[in-house]
Amino acid sequence: MQSGFRAGHGCTSATLKVLNDILTAIDKKHYCAAVFIDLAKAFDSVNHHILIGRLNSLGFSNDCLAWFTNYFSDRVQCVKSEGLLSGPLAVSMGVPQGSILGPTLFSVYINEVVLAAGESLIHLYADDTILYTSGPSLDTVLTTLQASFTAIQLSFRGLQLLLNTSKTKCMLFNRSLPAPTRLSNITTLDGSDLEYVDNYKYLGVWLDCKLSFQNHIKHLQSKVKSRIGFLFRNKASFTHAAKHTLVKLTILPILDFGNVIYKIASNTLLNKLDAVYHSAIRFVTKAPYTTHHCDLYALVGWPSLHTRRQTHWLHVIYKTLLGKVPPYLSSLVTIASPTCSTRSSRYISLVTPKTNSFFGRLSFQFSAANDWNELQKSLKLETLISLTSFKHQLSEQLTDYCTCT
Repeated sequence: MQSGFRAGHGCTSATLKVLNDILTAIDKKHYCAAVFIDLAKAFDSVNHHILIGRLNSLGFSNDCLAWFTNYFSDRVQCVKSEGLLSGPLAVSMGVPQGSILGPTLFSVYINEVVLAAGESLIHLYADDTILYTSGPSLDTVLTTLQASFTAIQLSFRGLQLLLNTSKTKCMLFNRSLPAPTRLSNITTLDGSDLEYVDNYKYLGVWLDCKLSFQNHIKHLQSKVKSRIGFLFRNKASFTHAAKHTLVKLTILPILDFGNVIYKIASNTLLNKLDAVYHSAIRFVTKAPYTTHHCDLYALVGWPSLHTRRQTHWLHVIYKTLLGKVPPYLSSLVTIASPTCSTRSSRYISLVTPKTNSFFGRLSFQFSAANDWNELQKSLKLETLISLTSFKHQLSEQLTDYCTCT
């Protein structure tokens, strides 16, 4: 349950896993509550003696332990400003940030806190931690969450990591159930009540209690508009090639990041992103405002945002089939075993889990299977091919066709 600084893991995979669990709970008409845990200066608070003990428990040899002890010893830091250098200050704790070893050592240090989660679920991305639980009874859910949160705090305290109470928040995901008039407080070890929020930025994506992604898309829209405004104000300074490169490097990454997560938002919200995307293309092409969006895509040679999202989503699904995603995602899909010999039974298909509602159909485990099986109606893969070959075949399948009337 640690996704930070690991090959094949990332913010997107971690968020997809958490979102799948929450949507699955909502599909069962369960309450789901979460605590987003923030630690104060976590990387700088690592106790070297505790870390060496952790390495020892993992079976590192005495020579390795001596090497790490030496690595942490006699470290100093200073500040340089306007040519002036401060005096050296001894560094007695923390892992060296910016180093290759630092993130791995921190993961080793914090890894065992997951054991304290108890009946709740937990996911870590370095020091970004979400603790969540679900069930048919709200009182039971909050009681369980409080017990797990208390245990997690004790685990952090044992590691000498300090909870940042003001930035640690609670959220009740209640998209399908009526909101309660009053919620029981989740408290810290020192007796402070955590604040319940309707929105929280988790690993770069704004999650809201309704899972509408309205706030996230609003932030994306504002961020892209600001950058496009700057580009338009300075358009005389850029060649056509420079405009193309600027939008590709500064606008598209904003719209692409996490798009396989927020793709479940309503078309009304997603259309707002289409508007700023079209503005970016007009900046590149100098096309009039009245130019049809399908013509804009043709002028710049880029697909629609819908196709970009769908392409990235199908890439994730295929990586899951290849085992190139974390086990917590690959375990959510199952390749179907044909029950009878037919022409279509030769093609790779996935088992589509049963769902009770629209929310269940938005979960990773359902939508991955459903969308893959839909793609296979035209792709018709009988065996797994390389990711590069799949991307090439997919690009031929997902062509933007104008269906406007």
